[in-house]
Amino acid sequence: MENFETMNKSFIKGKWVEGASENAYNDLNPYDESTIASFPLASKDQLEDAFEAAHQAQMKWAESTAEERKRVIHNTADYLKEHREEIAQLIVKESGGTMLKGNVELQLTLEVVEEALNYAGELDEVREIPSSIENKVNKVYRLPLGVVSSISPFNFPMNLSMRSIIPAIALGNSVVHKPDIQVGLIGGVVLAKAFEHAGLPGGVFNMVLTDIPEIGDGMITNPHAELISFTGSTAVGKHIGEIAGRNLKRVALELGGNSPFVVLSDADVDQAVRAAVFGKFVHQGQICMSINRLIVHKDQHDAFVEKLTEKVKALSWGDPGDPDTVIGPLINRQQIDKALSYIVQAKKEGAHPILEGKLEGNVLTPSVLTHVSNKSEVAKSEMFAPIALIIKAESDEEAVEMANDSAGGLSSSVFTSDLAKGEEIALKVKAGMTHLNDQTVNDAPDIPFGGNKESGVGRFGNPWVVDEFTSTKWVSIQREARSFPF
Repeated sequence: MENFETMNKSFIKGKWVEGASENAYNDLNPYDESTIASFPLASKDQLEDAFEAAHQAQMKWAESTAEERKRVIHNTADYLKEHREEIAQLIVKESGGTMLKGNVELQLTLEVVEEALNYAGELDEVREIPSSIENKVNKVYRLPLGVVSSISPFNFPMNLSMRSIIPAIALGNSVVHKPDIQVGLIGGVVLAKAFEHAGLPGGVFNMVLTDIPEIGDGMITNPHAELISFTGSTAVGKHIGEIAGRNLKRVALELGGNSPFVVLSDADVDQAVRAAVFGKFVHQGQICMSINRLIVHKDQHDAFVEKLTEKVKALSWGDPGDPDTVIGPLINRQQIDKALSYIVQAKKEGAHPILEGKLEGNVLTPSVLTHVSNKSEVAKSEMFAPIALIIKAESDEEAVEMANDSAGGLSSSVFTSDLAKGEEIALKVKAGMTHLNDQTVNDAPDIPFGGNKESGVGRFGNPWVVDEFTSTKWVSIQREARSFPF
């Protein structure tokens, strides 16, 4: 058994080091606001030490064999499996997720780690391309980028951290990782312990428990950072992209969503309702892929609203540690206030609250709002809360137009009984991912996960992630003397 809650240090150059800042962060349980741990924050100098350690370690790690990298990956997965129960419980305690969420997040993390075994040998694959020049051979190599700067969010901190970290390491890079400080144990400490157990050489993975007031833009501007991998809000993603572009650094950005769930005129309403309730309310709607707008054809609208509201009323809420709980707390008071403001805003804009959520401690019970305009400010906002916005469409064509009338383009869903028509429509929906007759919250380690428009840049998942975390190099070999025209 590991007592992760006592591990409040950063991990730099293979060593656990106490934060040198004068400031500390109290890590609170979102449900009852009890203190889980207190993190002495890492200073800006310590962040620079982490990047320097990563830079030095990467030069040697780049020369590691595929077998060495696979051994580390295997050992990392073994550690997570060995500590499955306490990790799942810690996810519940630190993120406010339910038991279902804790187990799902850990399983997704394991799948991401184990998938890395399938591409850890990509650095050894050399492609030869015929040349039009006599006696020349063209070879194409994949090389590690160098140091990857990883910044992860609060909602699925273990999975969304490892999604960047393990491909970086599997492909010969080193990492400096900053988890959201609100979930520093799940998003940082547990991963550092796993890599330490796995025998990863010191400095290949570095984890800093710190916050923006301490380090500013240090995760983005450090000269050793070749790629900034960030999952979080669109506003922060734009800031990162602007700085990275100025410095010609690569980025992998998975940003906010405004996922539409489209119910067409011929859809199975009962199944659509079952899918919608899960895709909207799992982890209190605090997922980038969560359903944000329920766009329902007028012929299905009334039945859909009635059946969805009935099902939502029956959802249990309260202590996320209770296995029967479906709706737990939002992550912090700021998110609660924002969610409550959305309900007020929606009503001002003419929405009708069929079911209006109430604040019970830090738990916001579910809301269902109808008469929502797709042009309203609330429909343009990412809820990140258990608030269902239902929009009526006059036709199937209008439903698709509404789905596309958004700055976001991450995930989406279309419900129809005509699968051929549905697949055609899926290709017209301007999102990186569209799920036919399913809800919007889907992930797997072997699919191209990512968004369009303001929802991000780049793709995770094997083999697409290999392109993101390596550089491609052309080496030509002139085997016999070449003649030149002058």
